[in-house]
Amino acid sequence: MTEIGPVADKVTSYFYALLFVRHPELRALFPAAMDAQRDRLFKALLTAAEHVDDADTLTDYLSHLGRGHRKYGTRPEHYPAVGECLLGALARYAPDTWGPEAEAAWVHAYTAVSQIMIDAAAADESVSPAWWHAEVVSHELRTPDIAVVTVRPDQPYPFLAGQYTTLETPWWPRVWRHYSFASAPRSDGLLSFHVKAVPAGWVSGALVHRARPGDVIRLGPPAGSMTVDHTTDNGLLCLGGGTGIAPIRALVEDVAEHGRRRLMDVFYGARTGSDLYDIDPLLTLARKHPWLSVRPVVATGPVGGEVNSISGQLPDAVRQYGPWRAYDAYLSGPAGMVRSGVDALMGSGMPSERIRHDFIEELVTAGD
Repeated sequence: MTEIGPVADKVTSYFYALLFVRHPELRALFPAAMDAQRDRLFKALLTAAEHVDDADTLTDYLSHLGRGHRKYGTRPEHYPAVGECLLGALARYAPDTWGPEAEAAWVHAYTAVSQIMIDAAAADESVSPAWWHAEVVSHELRTPDIAVVTVRPDQPYPFLAGQYTTLETPWWPRVWRHYSFASAPRSDGLLSFHVKAVPAGWVSGALVHRARPGDVIRLGPPAGSMTVDHTTDNGLLCLGGGTGIAPIRALVEDVAEHGRRRLMDVFYGARTGSDLYDIDPLLTLARKHPWLSVRPVVATGPVGGEVNSISGQLPDAVRQYGPWRAYDAYLSGPAGMVRSGVDALMGSGMPSERIRHDFIEELVTAGD
């Protein structure tokens, strides 16, 4: 991978060109614009390589990929074609290290990787559809670029608070993006998502500015491990930034529904006070539940009149109100916020096994 890194864009471009020339029938499985897809391939390879000595993490990651690829229409017979073209691309762009031994090692690794993905997809096929259709029933614009989109799936959709899924809109076929559930499972089966339109964000822009009640989108399967362990009495420390507050709110609802009075401290980070688009529902929950504390943390500008509001950076606020020895931590938001939050918590003595987020998946599948 060291030799490939500096020319990763050329490797992935050549790989896809080779794949579509040799196997044109596979082109229909991919989106029309391939820029983001090229980035994802190399990030996935890097993630697999970095965790090659951690069998459990690697298996979980690859199983997640295998299940997720069902929604693209990926079948077991497609994997040999992908492997053939991947080896061809590596041989072309790694001439100094490529040889019989390197080829044999990559064949062995790809065979193992693809089999884990194939097995996971097969197991999932017996219990779950590849995707769900869901009708938009509500579209609430919270800010000029943030909308709360609520949908009704066409069949039961099982998930846990804190998880996420992938969404595809009818305006950009085969382009999927990840969004967290913004509530705990509801008795009416509805699902809500907080979506921020970002520059050049095809899916996010469509969901915020184009989607309306009656439109039908597709949902991939639920995924993610940022869920509450209800077997412990540990407190819950939750850090949410931007639309990353969505799964945090779902966790609050989940704890409330279980009826156990566990201490729960939520730090809601934003650049300015106007970015705290979901603060009112959270403060309402805090007034209803004495075990819940909600602290808005604003990086720049006036804090405003919010109760318990803090001016500064989210990691600094977490350090200020610690220590958190009897807590489990949950983080959701921009990659930089998650990194700095994890560093702050581990620096204060919290062991890594008590810090939960879906950072690996976010890095590999980040899009809009």
